[in-house]
Amino acid sequence: MAEPYLSLEGMTKQFGGVPVVSTTNLAIDRNSLVVFLGPSGCGKTTLMRMVGGLDLPTSGTIRLDGEPVSGPDRRRGMVFQSYSSFPWLTVEGNIAFGMHYRNDLTAAEKAERVRHYLRLIRLEDFAGSYPNRISGGMRQRVAIARSLAAGPDVLLMDEPFGALDALTRERLQVELRQIQKTEAKTIIFVTHDVEEAVFLADRIILFSARPARILHDIDVSAVLGTERTLEARETQAFFNLRNDILHRIRTETELHL
Repeated sequence: MAEPYLSLEGMTKQFGGVPVVSTTNLAIDRNSLVVFLGPSGCGKTTLMRMVGGLDLPTSGTIRLDGEPVSGPDRRRGMVFQSYSSFPWLTVEGNIAFGMHYRNDLTAAEKAERVRHYLRLIRLEDFAGSYPNRISGGMRQRVAIARSLAAGPDVLLMDEPFGALDALTRERLQVELRQIQKTEAKTIIFVTHDVEEAVFLADRIILFSARPARILHDIDVSAVLGTERTLEARETQAFFNLRNDILHRIRTETELHL
């Protein structure tokens, strides 16, 4: 039996003796988009940070392609909720910064990658603009492109669209699905927004209230298919799945009131 691409084996996390993540075992396939969903403050972001090597588990092991994760490295890129652009760099410069430590690429190869990601996020006309001259949605696209330019195998996204207005958020959700397909990346996306989770995910891992433990592992693609458009939100299948997950979260939340 083949070893999982990304595996969490017996993982736990405590801060000052306070349990934040209960024993967690999880296997994630290559090139899948997996959403960590659960109540605010349940520990899902802590779990994602451990996958990124920014926090170490109290016990257990994380393996990426068979190798233990012991700290951050270029194989895992991160995008956060805050607009993490460098204000002194242009859009083009921000994307190029993602390759700052890529000594394996020539200057010409880096320049081509910048052009590629400008096209991918549809910001060619804003290449020379500074972050304070573009919208929040554009800045978040730049943050995604900068992370992708670094060449990660896994992209970790912590509520990256949470501060955006509803229409911009919808557009970026559609774009993220397209980018994930085009770039063939494994993505872990953290959110507490059920509708966002259902629209984005190939698979939803639903967590309990803190300390986080896996309540349900939901195969969204089996219900909605792998192609997503905004029209998918209007289907009965989407409506039923969203309501079912909302019910599960409400039940879990009420148990911990």
